[in-house]
Amino acid sequence: MRYQHLDLNLLVALDVLLDEQNITRAAGRLHMTQSATSGVLNRLRTYFEDDLLTQVGRKMQPTPLARELHPSIQEVLLKIQTSIARRPIDEPATSKRHFRIMASDYVINVMLKNVLQVVHQQAPNITFAFLAPDHQSTGMLNRGELDMMVAPERFMPAEQPAELLFEEQFVCVAWEENPEIGHTLTLDTWRRLGHIAVEFGRERQPGLEEALFAEAGLTRRLEVVANSYHSLPLLLIGTSRIATMHRRLAAQYARYLPLRIFPVPVELPVMREFICWHRSLDRDPIFNWLKDKIISGDI
Repeated sequence: MRYQHLDLNLLVALDVLLDEQNITRAAGRLHMTQSATSGVLNRLRTYFEDDLLTQVGRKMQPTPLARELHPSIQEVLLKIQTSIARRPIDEPATSKRHFRIMASDYVINVMLKNVLQVVHQQAPNITFAFLAPDHQSTGMLNRGELDMMVAPERFMPAEQPAELLFEEQFVCVAWEENPEIGHTLTLDTWRRLGHIAVEFGRERQPGLEEALFAEAGLTRRLEVVANSYHSLPLLLIGTSRIATMHRRLAAQYARYLPLRIFPVPVELPVMREFICWHRSLDRDPIFNWLKDKIISGDI
């Protein structure tokens, strides 16, 4: 194929088109109009002498050639990003790198905020963007749209390197004057009381504890659904409801709110929190410096 005559920007567009398989969404990511994006697709079709994306019902699907090309295109773009577009600065103190990290509000609160304090002292020009986890997290990491992801073990992509950060347990939390709970929280009381839980994003993705309860054969009676674990302690005050949240986060709020913390009245597996990064960053000195700071963080 005549790669010497192909505009690199067309490869970027093709990567996005094959990822989204939708002209409108691809146009949004490319910051182009729909008509301009359609024009780019037509140019690509002419170059590759293939439809690349075909309309099947209401959806567009990649052709066999497009499926074959897509992984190679992603690898080429990532190599350019890591070896050419990125300046080889080896000193954190002078680096102006920008890192994109996908992490929950819980992880930011109990760990990453402390790491950023240290990094700011030693590398004040490094900047960060935190993204909330959602169903696109793995795909974004595999495409190089994230530098790293911090999440429970079950959400780690098999294609990328990862390392254990810490282990955590879930606990139940209630208002200190909750009249429905005695000295202990029994399973019968847990089933009887109303619960406050979390769901994230437009997809309303539940917290990990919801999946763990389902695997244990338990169903909560949800009365309030919040969009952040940080809301749960505040929403418990003055009610007979209970919530399930991470032990470290619950302990933080119990220091200044009238809360009681109880063991979950059923055995749940320990949550193992991992850091994962794109393999193209393995030899990146600044990234490895930052990763070591996160892994060695004392929580």
